[in-house]
Amino acid sequence: MAPRNIRVKQGRGPSLAGFIAGIIFILIGLGTISIFGWFGAVWTLMALLITVFHGINAFSDKGVPVYEVTMSEDERPQEVDYAAQLRNLRELLEDGIITETEYNIKKEEILSKKW
Repeated sequence: MAPRNIRVKQGRGPSLAGFIAGIIFILIGLGTISIFGWFGAVWTLMALLITVFHGINAFSDKGVPVYEVTMSEDERPQEVDYAAQLRNLRELLEDGIITETEYNIKKEEILSKKW
């Protein structure tokens, strides 16, 4: 099967922190435009872009991906078939390969992973 691209965005917590820091840097930039001229304007523009980026990630469900990961089909996590595991475990018990105690212990392990 064809590889699948997964886009990963930054979490809400770091994005919110970046958004707040961006607002602070915009305010600093607005104060420096009259002192530093073009440098203050560039500073403010960059702070605005960073603030918008973090604001989108912090306040929207979709967000802006930070990076992308390509996974092939065999690398994706497979769903666990708990019913099949329990059936196989029961067969081991019925065939005398494991004891009732071992069966119960393993059954609890399987069921605890499911929930």
